[in-house]
Amino acid sequence: MTTAPKPPAGATSPHLPAPASELIARRYSCRTYLERPIEERDRHRLTAFMDSRTVGPFGSWARFALIAAAPDDRQALRRLGTYGFIKGATGFIAGAVRRTPKDLEDYGYLLEEVILYATALGLGTCWLGGTFTRSAFVRRFGGLGRDETMPAVVSTGYPADDGAERIRQREEGDRRMPAAELFFDGRWGAPLEAADAGGRGEPRRDAGGRGEPRRDASAAGYARALEAVRMGPSATNKQPWRVVRGSTGGTTAAGTTAAGSTAADRSRAVDRSRAVAPDWHFYLRRTKGYGKGSLAFKALRIADLQRVDMGIALCHFELVAREAGLDGRWVVDDPGLAVPDGVEYTATWRAVD
Repeated sequence: MTTAPKPPAGATSPHLPAPASELIARRYSCRTYLERPIEERDRHRLTAFMDSRTVGPFGSWARFALIAAAPDDRQALRRLGTYGFIKGATGFIAGAVRRTPKDLEDYGYLLEEVILYATALGLGTCWLGGTFTRSAFVRRFGGLGRDETMPAVVSTGYPADDGAERIRQREEGDRRMPAAELFFDGRWGAPLEAADAGGRGEPRRDAGGRGEPRRDASAAGYARALEAVRMGPSATNKQPWRVVRGSTGGTTAAGTTAAGSTAADRSRAVDRSRAVAPDWHFYLRRTKGYGKGSLAFKALRIADLQRVDMGIALCHFELVAREAGLDGRWVVDDPGLAVPDGVEYTATWRAVD
């Protein structure tokens, strides 16, 4: 098992100026902007926040910058194989990440935090994937180190659509996959009931055994975190994330081994561990003919955007879980579940009671 390294002080607390769940609900893919520069106050706030997002949950180092739009950016985006229909953007958020086994997940995680902060400032944003290694974006960014990549950039500016695009995208929310196809309980394909998201078994009370059971609150918190995952942006809306709720691997809140002398004892112990602190295993379900290994992505040398998507999903889950008072940490500890072909394990959110 690999535990995500502890980032430097401040790297794990985004200090968003509004609840993450609200910002996730407000964020949308803005493609039409007012042709006016980002105000100095907003630019300084956004830059300061970007400067604080330097280490992802798996230890990859990244850096971000706000670069001014140039007259030929629209044509450049078309040549890069990414969206050519961004209109009026006055800035782009560009970034670089050092190559590590989880670099793209860390990049997606950190840049999504930046996007949520920009949303709080009233800025519109849109993820743009493409081939940026030798692009004008890299030159205006100041270049890349030998061990760095620029997997994606984000257009930004003040929205010009008066909310019409946001409303349209929300109305089209039904195009997203239903929760039953994304979130599973214990094994692949077994739908997770939202009311049971906090765990099975014995309800939890406070340390003195008083008060209302906490399981309902836990279930509601995890249900909101999973919905935040479901509503996350993804490259061409492929929604590659899948989550399996598991047990804690045999450790209860008191630190005792969840094992018994009989199968029934062990089953009850697992139920107790789930009631205390379930694991959440995140998987990437590859889209056939898209992304890693596909001819188009190889020809254009586009980054593995579905791994970036997974970083966005991890970001949404953690921010909303913590907002609900549900603590935990990311670990790489493959539970060895039976999964279909084309499915890759990413990471586990290990809840802490």
